[in-house]
Amino acid sequence: MIEEGKPIFVQIAEQIENDIIEGVILEESQVPSTNEFAAFYRINPATAGKGVNRLVEDGILYKKRGIGMFVATGARQRLVTTRTDEFPGRYLRPLLDEAAKLGISPNQVAEMIQNSPTLTSSGATQKEAMSS
Repeated sequence: MIEEGKPIFVQIAEQIENDIIEGVILEESQVPSTNEFAAFYRINPATAGKGVNRLVEDGILYKKRGIGMFVATGARQRLVTTRTDEFPGRYLRPLLDEAAKLGISPNQVAEMIQNSPTLTSSGATQKEAMSS
């Protein structure tokens, strides 16, 4: 999971966010401790703590003293809303900029999207999933 070029604490926070959005970690459930993240990814516990604390500051996680960190009620919806709001600038703008460089119109991009295979959560195309 650890990528070059992106701070590790940011990657830890994003992984927790992804797990919340995908329903792997449910609201009001406990998340792994900073020591568990540190051991799993072989990183300094302070680095893992920085990623977790970022989510506490954002209201996604909360601390239960002496017990651990938990996902806040409403965290999934807040994350989905935030990512939906960020989607055009983060994904569409770069896509359309590249398309413009190549002489591909927005309508052609839309057609490409409509004709591309849709992936399921397992990574298989819908056609592949239906045939298995």
